[in-house]
Amino acid sequence: MEELDGLEEVRYNCPKCKDLGGTFGSKKDQENEKVYEIWIECDCTIQSKINRLMKSSEITESFKQMGFTNFSLENRLQVIIEAYQCTNTYFKDYESIKTMRTNSIALLGAVGSGKTHLLTALANNLIQKKLVSVLYFPYVEGFNDLRDDFKKLEPKLQSMKDVEVLFIDDLFKPVSGKPQASEWELKQVFSVINYRYLNHRPIIISSELSIDKMLVLDEALATRIAEMCENYMVVIEGDKRVLNYRLRNYK
Repeated sequence: MEELDGLEEVRYNCPKCKDLGGTFGSKKDQENEKVYEIWIECDCTIQSKINRLMKSSEITESFKQMGFTNFSLENRLQVIIEAYQCTNTYFKDYESIKTMRTNSIALLGAVGSGKTHLLTALANNLIQKKLVSVLYFPYVEGFNDLRDDFKKLEPKLQSMKDVEVLFIDDLFKPVSGKPQASEWELKQVFSVINYRYLNHRPIIISSELSIDKMLVLDEALATRIAEMCENYMVVIEGDKRVLNYRLRNYK
């Protein structure tokens, strides 16, 4: 604070609302022409909510930069364009479908085709534009971390069940062509997916495996994912060298 003529000058983090979180305004009822006083939330409060949601999402700093606008569609195959359109449509439809059984989205198939970028862009937009809480769970790293410290297991599983939208990235990520899916991992994933299935809570899933390949691992789990994502699912298949964006400059 600074003193001016014996008075202290108050400095606010937000001069617009003077750190109150909002301001009073007026709204006119068109039917009876009465004017009502209403509380209008300030932009600073909304931004504060976004910051808290982004922090709790566990989305990495580099992934926070992924959006729809910086996803390249140049010289991409039609199936990639369809995946882009699918994620955009899901974002637009979210409010109307979020409590339905078919309220989820999955991008499946080819490595390097942009599945994670598009779904992370979706997650970022849900947080920043719709104030939806999202939890990002990278399948391989996530379970490695939980195996290293079992005290984290129950709190993490509960968070995965409770969050508004759960994003599982690289589900059953294959190593040397073989999906990573121990009985223990299948049990944990099923407990989360089944809970969300029964309670109509959305999931976002990326995986190299198709539903058919997931059926071999666990039919009950795969069929739940298939039903939840049936309206918003794209399977990306074809020439790996063409689909993998990371090889675009490789000769």
